[in-house]
Amino acid sequence: MQRRKFFRSLALGGAGVALSPVIKAAPAPVVSQDKVKPGTNIADAITIPRNQHSMPGKYPGKVVKADCDTCIIDGKPAEAAAYEMVKSCMLKLTGETDLKKAWLQFVTPEDRIGIKVNPIGGKLLSTSHAITQSIVKQLEEAGISRSKLIIWDRREEGLDDADFNEANYPGITFMSTECYDENKSYINNEGRFYSEDWIDKEQFFFADVEGEYDAYTLPYMVNGGKYSYFSKICTEKVTKIINVPILKNAGTSITVCMKNLAYGSITNTGRLHKDLWHETCAYACAFPPLRDKVVLNIVDGLLGCFDGGPAANPQYICRYNTVLVGTDPVAVDRICYDIVVAKRIEEGVQDEEKPAGRRFMELAQELQLGIADRDKINFIKLTVDK
Repeated sequence: MQRRKFFRSLALGGAGVALSPVIKAAPAPVVSQDKVKPGTNIADAITIPRNQHSMPGKYPGKVVKADCDTCIIDGKPAEAAAYEMVKSCMLKLTGETDLKKAWLQFVTPEDRIGIKVNPIGGKLLSTSHAITQSIVKQLEEAGISRSKLIIWDRREEGLDDADFNEANYPGITFMSTECYDENKSYINNEGRFYSEDWIDKEQFFFADVEGEYDAYTLPYMVNGGKYSYFSKICTEKVTKIINVPILKNAGTSITVCMKNLAYGSITNTGRLHKDLWHETCAYACAFPPLRDKVVLNIVDGLLGCFDGGPAANPQYICRYNTVLVGTDPVAVDRICYDIVVAKRIEEGVQDEEKPAGRRFMELAQELQLGIADRDKINFIKLTVDK
């Protein structure tokens, strides 16, 4: 959308409406693989050399799952149980007997560590504070200063709604790409989005699909056109990323590790839902800001949903009572996919597994980001009593 059209919309509709958009996340579409897809710049990502931390990370194809029947107390995730679940997974994943050594396989006190949460469901269904606080506590115990931690998401509004703030996490920095000022205005005194200072125009995902947005939507997209720019949070502010998604569905697919990273790290995403949902989940993760920095995926499955996702619909929220951990986001997503599909079949939402729902994982495997073949995944299940 051209800037003059945007500000004309402000004049006609009022700044209060234009600058307080409410965008609902779209589910994964089921698109025929025979359909000709728009061109992208994924070939550019493939040519960029990897580093020692690149996906699928230190433990390709290994996924550890810890279950605990008492991790929810009075309808809320319990931090004591969450701590033990994360701890058990970390020790089993790494083969260490000392938790500090387990964490130091992935991060150092010199790193600036971004903890990528998913707060889109607000207080109803976001990355839980029980899991997030457990991660923070274990990082501190490993010698990582709070001053080195950044809790982040694409949307400042989401962090606020889910109570990710200084009061709950003293000493930790909070960052977002789509940000506003104390009056919740997305536009500064010069008429520019604050968000424009938080995007890296040197690093982007290109797709031959035009993003066109009205004034109501544009603050949440940052820009239109055919380029989706990576957040400077990923490109400049952090050296390592710990990905902490929720166990949720997206139509007959899921929105867990790769979706939380891909759609949470780039701008201009509205255009990518219809024909390129699966491609975006895989392709965006193949670029260095994500591929080379995400060292751990810790899935919050204490509470999750089996339908209506990725938004939060109370009637579909359920207790999965689980945490899953791995360095390989593709393998972790594959196990999560099985869990969610089994729950959907149990609840009568769908009759059988639909292979089209696995498309983004298969694309990611082709890009050597991880293992999507279920038979090649080393899946370890634990039970935690707390």
